[in-house]
Amino acid sequence: MVSHYRPAASYADLPLPAPSSSAPLSSVRASSVTSGRSTARRHRHGRSGGSSAYLPQNEFPVFSSTGDVEIVLTSADGRQEKRYLLHRLILSQCSAFFEAGTRPEWSRTRGLSTIGEGGSRAASQERRPSIEQQAGKRWRYTLDWQSAGTEDVPMLVQDTAPPSIFGGSENQPPPVLRPKPTGTTAAFSRSMSNFSALSINSLPSASQPPANPDDEILKDYDNLFRIMYQYPPSLSTTNIATAYTECKALLHLADMYDALPIAGTRVDHHLLRFGARLYKQIAKYPPSYLKLGYLARSRTIFAEALIHVVGQWPLAQSSLQNQVDTAVLDLIEDKHEDLEEAKSRVEAKLWRLSLTNPRGDRVTPATDYLAWLAVSFFRSWIADNATSAPTPILKPPSTSGPHLPTLTQGTSGRLFRTLSSSAPLPGLGRDDCKRFLKLSPDLYTRDNLRRFERKVEELRNLAREIVRPICRSFLELDGTAGSGGVALGYLTCTKVGDGEWPWEE
Repeated sequence: MVSHYRPAASYADLPLPAPSSSAPLSSVRASSVTSGRSTARRHRHGRSGGSSAYLPQNEFPVFSSTGDVEIVLTSADGRQEKRYLLHRLILSQCSAFFEAGTRPEWSRTRGLSTIGEGGSRAASQERRPSIEQQAGKRWRYTLDWQSAGTEDVPMLVQDTAPPSIFGGSENQPPPVLRPKPTGTTAAFSRSMSNFSALSINSLPSASQPPANPDDEILKDYDNLFRIMYQYPPSLSTTNIATAYTECKALLHLADMYDALPIAGTRVDHHLLRFGARLYKQIAKYPPSYLKLGYLARSRTIFAEALIHVVGQWPLAQSSLQNQVDTAVLDLIEDKHEDLEEAKSRVEAKLWRLSLTNPRGDRVTPATDYLAWLAVSFFRSWIADNATSAPTPILKPPSTSGPHLPTLTQGTSGRLFRTLSSSAPLPGLGRDDCKRFLKLSPDLYTRDNLRRFERKVEELRNLAREIVRPICRSFLELDGTAGSGGVALGYLTCTKVGDGEWPWEE
């Protein structure tokens, strides 16, 4: 017979250990129940996709986890306030102002002023800030409305005295990320996140600009920070005049903070989206867009405005004098001199224009009287269309000297463009030729009229080839009125070549 081992009692019959005096039985049961409920709650959260797990906002404009530069923008009356927590690395890369203001040398200079003679070791440590100290430092900037004039834009100044709005002191490192906040903290953080998002989206639209100038200044600052973080700025996309005003204010602000390279690229991209509307606006206000194109470093806008300015120079001289860099004025004057020299060469060729006989000699009244009459008739037409309006009989003392009729700025451009076109020229038609020949009744015959018209047409073809180079247009704008463009009465053959841009010097 095989005997089997039988336990003395089942596990259920075993006596329970006596509870310790420090942990009553109710506490043990409560802990077990609480642990089970917590496990079940965690499992339920896992099934719901972790919706209650909240991460603090770490995106523009408030980078709660990684931001180290706090910027507070307030209006002069304190009615509006905007807060940012951005990165020193990005700000210093985009702006020389922030690069200089947040460098260790700046902080070291401000810190040494508070160190006495006995603090030599502290001063030595201040001269050699560690990377950890620089990484954990925070900067705070506020708008200085007191130092700004009535028409000036307030600048940002460092303000380290008040505590940070994001908690802690200025040298405190960024807060540690907490993946499991409590319910109250998560709800409060979500509310603050939604409030921050609403404050950024509460900017007035471009179609309805705010009436308060302070709001415009805050909007310009917000656009500048948006550009630094590769966000599209809030600029008008429908009204070219409004877009120009907003872009001009943005560029002036970027110039104050040495951030023109990044702001200019965005402004150039935004304005070029208007296409033909932009080019028509440049033709109306070339000096204004010349200054804007120079600030934005936009080759397209600057060259388009420069062509109009040079073609009408010195009409825009008063608008540009003492308002643009000297290099821009030098470029305009150089291009104007080149244009005047080209016009002088073309004018000289037109006045010497003549017909030749089969042997290559110039026609004269003795060799070909009818051809010589055609040359005289054509030159008379050029003189009538090139000479400016007659001066009044009573002249001012400054213009009482001898005056020779010359091609003025507007008349020369219109004359050259008229000669270069293929349309019939007023004053050189069949009726005009017939009227001219009738002045000599012995020459007026049907054969002489046809021959005379052919000679005049030959002269016009020669003149068209002479003026063709100077009548080229390097504008993006269509300068032909017949195709819906804008008819221009001045020359637009100015071209800016490589190495001539004023900002590349």
